[in-house]
Amino acid sequence: MTSDVPPATLADSSTTSGRIPSAERVAALRARVHDLFGAVQSDLEALVRIPSVSNREFDQAFVEQSAETVAALLRGAGLADATVLRVPGGAPAVVGHHPAPAGAPTVLLYAHHDVQPVGDVGEWQTAPFEPTVHGERLFGRGAADDKAGIVAHVGALRALSGELGVGVTVFVEGEEEVGSPTFLEFLRTHEDALAADVIVVADSSNWKVGVPGLTTSLRGLASAVVEVSVLDHPVHSGMYGGPILDAPTLLARLIATLHDDAGEVAVQGLVRAPDPAVDDDEASLRADAGVLDGVRLAGSGPLTARMWTRPALAVIGLDAPRVATASNTIAPRASALLSLRLAPGQDPDEALSALERHVHEHAPFGAPVAFTRVDRGRPFQAPTDSDAMRTARWALAEAWGTEPADIGIGGSIPFIAELLEVFPNAAILVTGVEDPDSRAHGPNESVHLGELERAVLAEVLLLERLAGR
Repeated sequence: MTSDVPPATLADSSTTSGRIPSAERVAALRARVHDLFGAVQSDLEALVRIPSVSNREFDQAFVEQSAETVAALLRGAGLADATVLRVPGGAPAVVGHHPAPAGAPTVLLYAHHDVQPVGDVGEWQTAPFEPTVHGERLFGRGAADDKAGIVAHVGALRALSGELGVGVTVFVEGEEEVGSPTFLEFLRTHEDALAADVIVVADSSNWKVGVPGLTTSLRGLASAVVEVSVLDHPVHSGMYGGPILDAPTLLARLIATLHDDAGEVAVQGLVRAPDPAVDDDEASLRADAGVLDGVRLAGSGPLTARMWTRPALAVIGLDAPRVATASNTIAPRASALLSLRLAPGQDPDEALSALERHVHEHAPFGAPVAFTRVDRGRPFQAPTDSDAMRTARWALAEAWGTEPADIGIGGSIPFIAELLEVFPNAAILVTGVEDPDSRAHGPNESVHLGELERAVLAEVLLLERLAGR
């Protein structure tokens, strides 16, 4: 991975809020975090053992167990009032609070305790819910996303136990992996308890192992189901095949119009944001994603732009006759679930309208096309030169010993827009506990333990700096 422009120097942070801690204080905090890290790792392993999959097809008793375990960890870290809360129909969340000293800011620390399903267990090299250390990495579902974020907060609170110079509220959600359906209602219900001057979202990635990142942009999300119909019932493929094309073929022709020959999204009316200042190299991207030999990458321009600041469109599900159970009939209907990632600055409803216009205008052979909106989430663009950002850059640089990169994330965290809706004056910092090798959501998810220790230290230094001591 390479950077086209140098990141800001430490000297740039001289105007940030809060006094820079002395070198002696930073060294003492670094040693304290190191001494505490064994307990932090043990806490993470205990959390990974709880299969807290929030998809309602799975046993939700484990999500309840996970929430209670997190509440106990926070109480042990000094937040005596940490408790499990929920709104009607929502999953259990955990909220704990340390009041701010007079004149000091309050910092909200966010993470989530629910995890993705494991998928095909045969693709895992270790048991998904049995934490296993290989080299410098801890493997297990949720080890990176986002139970590492939880223990980063816990570790920071322990390191500053009795010395917190700011107010701290910890909010650990239990339904992020299913789209945070009751997040906004939860914020509004508990608005007074969650109000903060700075919000730290520990649910992103760093640039690479050894180089921290501040996430300054996130793509939004819009999804829809497109169904193509051709018949009112199945008919014999031999008797009627020829003049009548089957619905899967027509659906495939429609899907093919969504990209041009270079692989660029061909839907008119979608926004593109400016290209990022850093870029990835193709060999690293191919290795990280497991791209097969001979497969060409789609699009043009910087790879980071293609992944962070431009729209991307994927077919993530298909309903059509299964090969194993197919008969010699012309299928009357077929449908696809389309996932559209949105560039910063794009309104999700406008993007869905553009996609809907496209599929109707490109309906093959006059076949009826039904378009059903499924989900949407707003993109995020952070100011890169705020006091909070400069303070965060200083903390990350001290913890890693190298300057952080401003990065984007191609994925979406839609609830950030909801945080800004309820707390419009709060500064939001999206920080990372993952790295490009973490494989969040996939088999063999892991966290680099050295990076996790540095993430704990960075949060400690951030809180210390915001306290102004």
